[in-house]
Amino acid sequence: MNSKIFGMLRQIVVVAAAAALAAGLGACGKQEDKAKSGSSLERVVKIGHAAPLTGGIAHLDKDNEYGAKLAIDEANAKGTTIGGEKIVFEMLSEDDEGKPDKGPIIAQKFVDAKVAGVVGHLNSGVTIPASAVYNQAGIPMISGSATNPKLTEQGFNNIFRTVGRDDQQAPAIASYLNAQYKPKTVAVIDDATSYGEGLANEVEKTLKAAGIVVLPREKGTDKTTDWKAVLTKVRGKKPDAVFYGGMDATGGPLMKQGRELGIKAVFAFGDGACTDKMKELAGDAAEGLLCSQAGIPAAAASKKFLDGYKAKFNVDPILYAPFTYDATNLIIESMKKANSADPAKYLPELAKISFRGATGPIEFDEKGDRKDAEMTIFTMKGGKIEPLAIIKGGKTIPYNDFLQMATAAIAATAEAAKQAGEAAAKAVSGATTPDAAKK
Repeated sequence: MNSKIFGMLRQIVVVAAAAALAAGLGACGKQEDKAKSGSSLERVVKIGHAAPLTGGIAHLDKDNEYGAKLAIDEANAKGTTIGGEKIVFEMLSEDDEGKPDKGPIIAQKFVDAKVAGVVGHLNSGVTIPASAVYNQAGIPMISGSATNPKLTEQGFNNIFRTVGRDDQQAPAIASYLNAQYKPKTVAVIDDATSYGEGLANEVEKTLKAAGIVVLPREKGTDKTTDWKAVLTKVRGKKPDAVFYGGMDATGGPLMKQGRELGIKAVFAFGDGACTDKMKELAGDAAEGLLCSQAGIPAAAASKKFLDGYKAKFNVDPILYAPFTYDATNLIIESMKKANSADPAKYLPELAKISFRGATGPIEFDEKGDRKDAEMTIFTMKGGKIEPLAIIKGGKTIPYNDFLQMATAAIAATAEAAKQAGEAAAKAVSGATTPDAAKK
């Protein structure tokens, strides 16, 4: 495991060093949307962000939006030059209301506004139809939260995600549930959205493959808060576990009402309901729940990100912010590598990028999925969601062990980068000495 991680880190260092040397060449390219600011030439580059700004999961949208905004503000504060021009990034944020039919409308709005890239959408059910518009317009889109496999199975070369997929996340939570609780019968419920139903389908598939009896599927909607009829039917079947595919706004009431009806089964959820808000919505009933996330915990993101997020917004990230932060930085970094903010020119760089983000090393496969994405298993303890284990490459790693490995990997990266910088400085120094000039 360690050798694989350090191998990837060495590759990242080599790529980073090459990029740093290439940046010094500063090739110029054709640019648009130019504006004079003092004596320097500036260009505004727009990046779109879309998620539900209103409704029951607006708190998750704000988390996503903050992650993207932090990346943009940092890039502007640091200063970015592309094609000989100073770039000012501007974020356009739109409310898609979490509605599938709003996805294409918002996407077309971004196309008309000539955004150079899009971070979002939050929900798979909105992201999938919106992606068709971005594909037709040739605008790269990176989601930091949409996990339905269908998103990247459409054959679009400009669609990416920085989180894992439901067909990776579902086996992780289902297998952990089976290993730790050994249920004989499981009830599976979903909210009839692309995300909730898709995740529930994959969980059911994994459970059945393990020989576990899965009860006939029960359904609600992404607006259901009264689950008593469904849960009364489930209670009669006496399941050992209940899995719900949906968001915390509906998952919290479901768990609370389940306990009120006397269901003693363990309740398990996917990433959409893997938040501290479950305590607020379910009360003491939330204690002991299991849930999964298609990525590392927000608290395990880089110190730079966590410190910057807290300083800027005076809150801690909830769930997806580190992934939208990375998505935004990936777009910006790809533009720098291509020396162009033109989507057609930086897209090839984005597709082949090797980048260490707040959530760790990031590379994409040919479909646009994140390679070797981690899955995290959590529980609710003392009113807080706490990580139990990281699942990577099919292996379950206790969370504290993973943190130690990640710390060692970061230290190794820093040391390798330092050595690469020193070697590059010596090479430049040697090339400019009088003796070298004579040669």
